[in-house]
Amino acid sequence: MRIIVERALRQNWERLFSYALRLSGSRDGAADLLQSCATKALAAAPPEEDERVRAWLFAILRNIWIDEHRRGETGAAIAEETLEDEQWRHDDRVIAVITVRQALERLDQPYREVIELVDLAGFRYGEAADILAVPVGTVMSRLSRARLLLLNAIEGGSVRPFAALQRKRASD
Repeated sequence: MRIIVERALRQNWERLFSYALRLSGSRDGAADLLQSCATKALAAAPPEEDERVRAWLFAILRNIWIDEHRRGETGAAIAEETLEDEQWRHDDRVIAVITVRQALERLDQPYREVIELVDLAGFRYGEAADILAVPVGTVMSRLSRARLLLLNAIEGGSVRPFAALQRKRASD
């Protein structure tokens, strides 16, 4: 069983880290979340069906984040910290990523979470339903509303520059 979990962790490490980064908002928080997830997964018995192990790992990660978030142990740093470390390349793709990130941050947690799982992490509806512990129909309807809300946030011009960019502009 441990071999199955180790293999699943290796195969999904980058996606798990990306999801942890989205949840925690910082690279350090994501690394801590992922380490806790790996530790907990290696100590537990995985689902008997191999195809469910990936969703199981994401559910563990999410539950750890929820537990830590409830205890107030996670930082509230926004992903802009990550962006400050990256070199600005004036690439339209970078601008698109920033715009979507900002709009995604404005969504309520249930909507943001379903987009992260289905659209960003690539889970099927059933897998996302298992991770979120909700019916598949709820995932589908929540995803539909979430995509509309995301589109409205982007098109509505309600997306503001990150604080770091505002500080840079003020100092120029």
